[in-house]
Amino acid sequence: MEVIVPNWPAPNRVKAFASTRVEGFSTGVYAGLNLGKHVGDDEQTVQQNREWLCQKSGMPSQPVWLNQTHSTHVASVRKSTALVLDADGAFTETQGVVCSAMTADCLPVLLCNTSGTQVAAVHAGWRGLADGILENAVNKFDGEVMAWLGPAITQKAFEVGQDVYDAFVTRQPEAKQAFVAGAQVDKFQADMFALATLRLNAAGVSKVYSSDLCTYNDEQRFYSYRRDGVTGRQATFIWIEDYAS
Repeated sequence: MEVIVPNWPAPNRVKAFASTRVEGFSTGVYAGLNLGKHVGDDEQTVQQNREWLCQKSGMPSQPVWLNQTHSTHVASVRKSTALVLDADGAFTETQGVVCSAMTADCLPVLLCNTSGTQVAAVHAGWRGLADGILENAVNKFDGEVMAWLGPAITQKAFEVGQDVYDAFVTRQPEAKQAFVAGAQVDKFQADMFALATLRLNAAGVSKVYSSDLCTYNDEQRFYSYRRDGVTGRQATFIWIEDYAS
């Protein structure tokens, strides 16, 4: 199974990875390890993909899945659940609870404290990022926090309008450095990795690590909504192992 392991100095008890579309049972436009049940793929096949991933990765439990709506809500999860939570982030202090965030161009952000007692997975689309979802997640933590930015669309592929530029720059003027002029008037190329880093730094998180992987440009490994329209979803996961392990 091909996964992306974060390049960050998290405590040993913190386990995390980002899935890819490599292998899996989905076919057609969803070909590979599609984990999204909301995108039109056969639900039984998606469930098969999820169970296969859980088994192959050695997760301690089934992941907590989210109904993501580009909100700023980060759910605090105390135990594993089969319920799909209405949130764009999941936070836990409980060992064995697997937090997840599904993406197909949006930025998945993993967080943990340096003592390894708290973790979170966040789905950061531009709306949630601009509105403060990362700050909401960081506020749940005690102690020093570090972050990892998973695979997402990169600046050259992410053209946005004036509304997106204004949503960030009116809140944080230095965010203008994360935009360059696009090919058309009133269009910009937005750097989600830089925008997230700026927001995290402002929230007191200085240790930010990045995968620097582009979902749009790597069709073999990643689903991309902007590239393909109808497509699957990969996911990013984090959990706390038993302290004795």
